Formats: sequence, structure tokens, C-alpha cells
Amino acid sequence: MWYNILMKNFEKKENDLNRLIDRLSNIKISYSQLKNNDDFKSERDSLFIEKEQIEKKNQELIREHKYLSDKILKLQIELKKKTEFEKKFNQDINDLNQETQSLVEEIEKWRM
Repeated sequence: MWYNILMKNFEKKENDLNRLIDRLSNIKISYSQLKNNDDFKSERDSLFIEKEQIEKKNQELIREHKYLSDKILKLQIELKKKTEFEKKFNQDINDLNQETQSLVEEIEKWRM
């Protein structure tokens, strides 16, 4: 589940970056068509704002990735501990069953 959310975020980021690349390609063409310096400044400012937004999203994704990675690691450790506990518990049950069986056999010998 966490992995899917993380992958969706990365896919969204990838799509944002692809849109930015497309936009940059279009801007390159449009630069030759700019009439004055104000158009250029406006476009530059717009790109700068978009760049800041993408960088902010990137930082958020990095933080989220770290958080989720840590959480996954903790869950794996917890799962390992529980698995080991379950194995020990099962072994103890088997030992008790064998001991009980031995006692039952001893009692049967004494009855005869």
C-alpha cells in the first residue's frame, strides 16, 4: 500500500517534469518570437515560480520516501521478531507434545 502511494507520487513528479520539459521546448521556440523584454521577464518569472514549486514537491517526496522506507524497515524487523517468536512457540508446543506422549506411554506401562 505504501509502496503504491510512493510510486504514484513518483509518477506524478515524473509527469510534472515531462510537462516542464515540453514547456521548455516550446519556450525555446517562442524566445525567437518575443517582441520585447517584458515578455521575456514574465516568462522567466513564471518558470522560476514553477521551478520552485517542483523543487518543493521534490523535497516533500524525498521526506515521504525516507519516512516510508524507515517505516518499512521497522515493519520488517517486527515481522522477523514475530516469526521467530512463532517458531519458538511452535517448537515449545512440539516439545510439550512429545513430553506428554512420553508420559502417557510411561503411564500405560505402569498400568500393565
